[in-house]
Amino acid sequence: MRRQKAEGKRQKAGRSHPVDWALALVLLLLLPATAAAQQMVIVVRHAERADGGASAATMTTPATDPLLSAAGEARAAKLAALLADAGVKAILASEYRRTQDTGKPLAAKLGLTVQAVPARDAAALVAKIKGEHAKDVVLVIGHSNTVPAVIKALGGPAVMMREDEYDALYILSPATGALTLIRY
Repeated sequence: MRRQKAEGKRQKAGRSHPVDWALALVLLLLLPATAAAQQMVIVVRHAERADGGASAATMTTPATDPLLSAAGEARAAKLAALLADAGVKAILASEYRRTQDTGKPLAAKLGLTVQAVPARDAAALVAKIKGEHAKDVVLVIGHSNTVPAVIKALGGPAVMMREDEYDALYILSPATGALTLIRY
């Protein structure tokens, strides 16, 4: 009985917060990549929109370019905290405010600028990553209809994103096509 109680106390004392585990996983994935000078690409969707979202047909049109909601701003700050020590050297986002604003807290923390790449041009994005950031850890911020295309264009597997999915963080090793999903 005493042994069970002592073991239970040790287990409770050793518990970590889920974000701690996610950050540890990110860092573990990045360490071998850094040692081999191989790029890692982290791909996320923009945080929650102030207008509550829109249909897929209007997600990336100039007429619907909303700011982030309060929840979206909080998620952008959470992303910055999660990736602050991940070795990100470049932040690429679509030309829309919600993607740019999702990357701004991390960019400010790291002294980087969020670079705009057209949302509908996955080939240009991949060329920029391979040409300008071949040995870097890169964060890409897209949309529910562009994140799967970016992952596929970088050699990853097919993924699907729901319209209400804002918490998916994909870590891709383009050299191997290995993809890890973390919820944040």
